[in-house]
Amino acid sequence: MKLDVLAFGVHPDDVELGCAGTLLLEKSKGKRTGIIDLTQGEMGTRGTPETRASESARAAKILQVDVRENLRMADGFFRNDEAHQKKIIQVIRRYRPEIILCNAPRDRHPDHGRSAGLVADAAFLSGLMKVETSDAGKIQQAWRPKYVLNYIQDYYLNPNFVIDVSEHFVQKMESIKAYDTQFYTDQKNDDEPETYISTPFFLEGIVNRAKMFGKMIGVEYAEGFISAKMVGLAGLEALILKDT
Repeated sequence: MKLDVLAFGVHPDDVELGCAGTLLLEKSKGKRTGIIDLTQGEMGTRGTPETRASESARAAKILQVDVRENLRMADGFFRNDEAHQKKIIQVIRRYRPEIILCNAPRDRHPDHGRSAGLVADAAFLSGLMKVETSDAGKIQQAWRPKYVLNYIQDYYLNPNFVIDVSEHFVQKMESIKAYDTQFYTDQKNDDEPETYISTPFFLEGIVNRAKMFGKMIGVEYAEGFISAKMVGLAGLEALILKDT
């Protein structure tokens, strides 16, 4: 299956927090979308790999993605090396996305920046014919996505552009709340320790960030992205023409 947009997250819930609105927007336009989680989030204070897997499957249904896979890399201990790059290359060549979305290049959690570098390097190497990988016993053909875009996570990073996700923001928040072991709910499990992301203030921050990006372009909610490559527009009709 060829995908139009493939989103990578180092932990289950990264994609939901960072770019779920954009995935929903692209899906509403008839695009094929997918998510690849690098780890099971097994080092997280709350929850277990089993609960995270169940939550990510529930979130995938909310986001209507065509595929979601987990590469089961070691949470906290994966590296940007040949072995890990080739795992990413296999996935890129399997789904041949035009656009990749991935973790922030710098963030509070060190896994995020390391994942961003790993995916970006693998995306480039995936386009080299002499880098050999196989899938289901067959040699894969080289494939390089047109863009690798970083979504913005905990740290504020100035985006190169933002995308209006107002029509899909409620659904984005539903996908985040599918991770009820990780984030605040009215039925919070008191047996689990409180963490940085399990307070109601964390989710308020997600909403407020989206409102701030939205205000910049005159819409209700938006998601921001960073691109190392110059972003081109097909025409002026791609611009949001609202007073700001």
